Amino acid sequence: MKVLYQEDGKDIIGQYIIFSKVYNGQRKLYGNTKEAVTETIRMCKDRNVLKEYLENREKEVVDIMMTLFDDEQILKAYTEDIKANTARETAEKMIKIGKLTLDEISLCVPALSLDELKEIEAEVMQLA
Repeated sequence: MKVLYQEDGKDIIGQYIIFSKVYNGQRKLYGNTKEAVTETIRMCKDRNVLKEYLENREKEVVDIMMTLFDDEQILKAYTEDIKANTARETAEKMIKIGKLTLDEISLCVPALSLDELKEIEAEVMQLA
């Protein structure tokens, strides 16, 4: 069975849909900030969307949403770190093989600048 909801202030799910749409709009304006969260709460209370809940638990809602931002940022930083390490490892292997110039390697590993490749090459040559 498939149940579809529309943004309708009559039930909790409809109100949550409205809250989410308001929040997405505020995130576009303010980014992942406390201001986006507090503006969303203010606007929803003004529109009588989840008003009672937001009035009683505003601090908790802000805390939870800010924690979600922190978790998003941690995951994003971790993902970027993994990508950077993978690019570095690939470049190191290519330099060790010695068949390509740094310019050619930079085409294969665009995440690293030519200067970064020169640093990696110097490190690899010291270890050799």
